[in-house]
Amino acid sequence: MKLIFNPTRLITTLFLFVIISSISCKKEISGGGGTPQDEEFASRASSEADAESEIFFNQLFDDVMGVNDDLGMAGLGVFGRANTSGTNYNIARTDTVRCFTVSLTHLNPPDVFPVRVVLDFGTGCVGRDGHLRSGKIITVYTSRLIVPGAKATTHFENFKFDEIKVEGNHEITNQSTAVSVTNPFPAHKWKVVVEGAKLTKPNGNYTEWNSHKTITQLEGMITAFIPLDDIYKIEGIANGKVKRDNIIVAWNTEITEPFIKKFSCRWIVKGRLRVARMTLSNNSPWIAILDYGNGDCNNRAVISINGVLHEITLP
Repeated sequence: MKLIFNPTRLITTLFLFVIISSISCKKEISGGGGTPQDEEFASRASSEADAESEIFFNQLFDDVMGVNDDLGMAGLGVFGRANTSGTNYNIARTDTVRCFTVSLTHLNPPDVFPVRVVLDFGTGCVGRDGHLRSGKIITVYTSRLIVPGAKATTHFENFKFDEIKVEGNHEITNQSTAVSVTNPFPAHKWKVVVEGAKLTKPNGNYTEWNSHKTITQLEGMITAFIPLDDIYKIEGIANGKVKRDNIIVAWNTEITEPFIKKFSCRWIVKGRLRVARMTLSNNSPWIAILDYGNGDCNNRAVISINGVLHEITLP
C-alpha cells in the first residue's frame, strides 16, 4: 500500500493540535483544593483585579459627573476642578490645559435632553493624573445628574487607559429625594451599574467585571455648589473573572464596611471588601479581605489572605 503525503492535511492537523493544546493549558481556579501557592495566587489575583476595576469605574463616575454644571457638577474627574483654581470649565470653552476634546449633541431638539457627550482622547492624551488615555468615552444623559430620576449611560469606543483596552456599559441613576420645604438639602444618592466590563492588557491578560453599587452622600449637602467637600459612602456587590497567563479565576465580592469616597480624591479612601472565589466555603482561609485604608487620600490598599498582608498600588 502506498502512502500519499498531504501537506495541507498535515498543516491543518498541526494547527488544531496547537489550538487544543493552548486551550487545555489554561487552568481555572475557582474554589479550594489547590496547593497553598495556587490558592494564594488565585485569591490575590482576584482581589487585585477587583480593585483595579473598582478604581477605574469610580474615576469614570467622576468623569461623567464632571463635564459641566448643566449635566452634573463641573470640574470633577478628568475635568480637574481641583487643579483649575476654581474655574468652572464648560463644554464650549477650549483651553491649553486639556489634551482631549468634548462634543455635545442634543438628540431631540429643541429639547435640551437627552444629550450625548463624547470625550475624545484621540490617539493619546496624558491627563493631569498622569494616566494615558486614547479613544472615546460616550455618554447619554436624560437630565442633569443631580436631578432625581436622571440617568447617564456610558460606553466606550476604542478606549484605552494606560494601554488597557476598556469595554462594557456603565449606568448612573439618581435615586435622591426631591427638594422640599421639610428637606431643603437632601443627600445625593445614585445607583451605579456596570455590566459586561472587560479590561484587556497588551499581553492578553484580562478582567471581566460586573458591579451593582449605591453611592449615598454623607457630608456636603449644604454647600451644594462646592462638590469637592462632598463625602459619600459606597455599598454593594460585584463579580468577575480574571485571566493571568494560563490561570483563570472567578470571584464574587461584597462590601462589608462601606467605601468612603471623596470628590477631592481619585481613590477610595476607606472601606473593606470581602473577595470570595467561586465555590469557596464560608470559612475558607483563602477568602481575601481588601482594605482601602483609614481615610487618607493615597493610592495604596492592603489585601489580607490567610493571615498574610499584601500591599498593592492602585491605578
